[in-house]
Amino acid sequence: MPDTDLMLVRHGEAHCNIAWIAGGDLGCTGLTQRGHAQAADLARALRPLHDDRPIDVLYASPRLRVRETAQAVSDELTLPVRIEPRLAGPDHGEADGRPWADIIAEFGGHPSDRPEEPFAPGSESWSQFLARAGGCLQEMVSRHEGQRVLVIAHGETVEAAHRFRLGIPSGVRMPFGFSVAHASLTWWSLRWSSAGDTRWSLVLHGAVSGFHLIRPSRELRS
Repeated sequence: MPDTDLMLVRHGEAHCNIAWIAGGDLGCTGLTQRGHAQAADLARALRPLHDDRPIDVLYASPRLRVRETAQAVSDELTLPVRIEPRLAGPDHGEADGRPWADIIAEFGGHPSDRPEEPFAPGSESWSQFLARAGGCLQEMVSRHEGQRVLVIAHGETVEAAHRFRLGIPSGVRMPFGFSVAHASLTWWSLRWSSAGDTRWSLVLHGAVSGFHLIRPSRELRS
């Protein structure tokens, strides 16, 4: 059975990132000029990986900044984009489009500080988002066993993947976070060992270049 690769990409720089506003369906107005350039660079950087072992399927969040990033990758790799609603970033409710400084001041901290509480009327709690995104990723891994899956979504999606693989419950407030650069690649791989069993390995986190150099080594286990 071939290895199962879950490859996660954060979208390029977006206008909502620069303005530091909650970029939901209302607040997201797409990529900046720099973000479009990042998406194009990312797509070219993914080409050697795709040529070495083809990516089987490309999923994307429905947010505009993600769809624009995914389109650049789709054009380069000639892969259709499958929009998956469950990959959307956190639902901000009435906070959508508002400055994060105001949201944090009113809530009394970042949404992850009180993960079980919605941070605005109609919003998801941090825990609800992590459960939704993590569950979606796990279903994808099961559906595409033995395949290479590319997911273009959000920085929060990368955290959801890490927490799920590390076994950290969604309701637990962590004393650390995961920094994820725009248009970067994070890569988990379920690999067969020489002993004939499987083990998840974190191959890359937040890499923005050098993808063509990556050849995951096989673990030797006695």
